[in-house]
Amino acid sequence: MRIFDPHIHMTSRTTDDYEAMYAAGVRAVVEPAFWLGQPRTSPESFYDYFDSLLGWEPYRAAQFGIQHFCTIALNPKEANDPRCLPVLDELDRYLAKDRVVAVGEIGYDSMTPEEDEALARQLQLAVAHDLPALVHTPHRDKAAGTRRTLDVVRESGIAPERVVLDHLNELTVGMVLDSGCWAGFSIYPKTKMSEDRMVEILKDHGTERVMINSAADWGRSDPLKTRKTADAMLAAGFDEAAVERVLWDNPVAFYGQSGRLELDATLDEPKPDESSSFEGNSIRRGGV
Repeated sequence: MRIFDPHIHMTSRTTDDYEAMYAAGVRAVVEPAFWLGQPRTSPESFYDYFDSLLGWEPYRAAQFGIQHFCTIALNPKEANDPRCLPVLDELDRYLAKDRVVAVGEIGYDSMTPEEDEALARQLQLAVAHDLPALVHTPHRDKAAGTRRTLDVVRESGIAPERVVLDHLNELTVGMVLDSGCWAGFSIYPKTKMSEDRMVEILKDHGTERVMINSAADWGRSDPLKTRKTADAMLAAGFDEAAVERVLWDNPVAFYGQSGRLELDATLDEPKPDESSSFEGNSIRRGGV
C-alpha cells in the first residue's frame, strides 16, 4: 500500500516516526509551514524555518525512503502579530523554490481582520505563482469560518479546484465539495476526526476531491493515522482502488497542479544507520 500524507509537520517528529511511517507504506509527505507552539518574535526566525523545510527536512526524510515536499506561508495564528507581518513581503522568493508545491497553511484561526488581510494577500500570491493553496479552517465556530473562507476564496479569483480546505468535519464537507474546492480531513487520536467518522463521510460523499492527513505535530497526534484510516476503509468494504485513490492518487493530483511534484518511484530502501551530516544545502556522507 502506497500512502501520501498531504499534511504533516515532520519538523516536530522523530526519526523513529519516519521509520514507522515507511513501514506503514508512507512514501511521500507534504509539510506545511505552521505555528511552532511558541510565538516567533522576528521575521528572521521564519526564514530559518523555511530554509529547514527546503533543505534539512527533505534530506532527513530521504534517509528513510520518504520524499518530502512543503508549502510556505505566514500561518493564520501569527498573522495577528505585527512583528511577523514583514514575512508577507518576503514570500515571493520562497514560493519560487522547486520543492514548494503550494501556498500554505493560510486561512483562519480567530477570524480577525488581520487574518482576512493575510489570507487575501496569500491567495493572490498563489495565483501569481501558479500554485495551489492549502487553507486552514478555524477550530472554533468551524461552520461559520468555513463559509467565510469560501467567500474569500471566491473573491480572490483562484480556481476552486486549486484550493483545499483542511480540518473539515461532517458540518463543513458538503459546502466545500459543493464549492468545487478539495476537502481535507485531519485524523487525530482525540480531536478533529476519527477513522470511523472518516469512513462514514466517505460513504456519504464519495472519494473524489478528498484528502486524508495526519497533521501530526508537537501535540497529541499520530503520524500513522493515514494507514489506520486506510485499514478502516478496507474493513468497511471499500476496495483497494478506492483506498489508493484517497491515500495516494488524490494528493498527487492536487499537489501535482504545482508542476513541481516530481515523485521518484525508485527511492532506495531506508538506511537509518548510514553516517552522514548536513551543512546548508549540501550533504556529506561518512561523518563530520
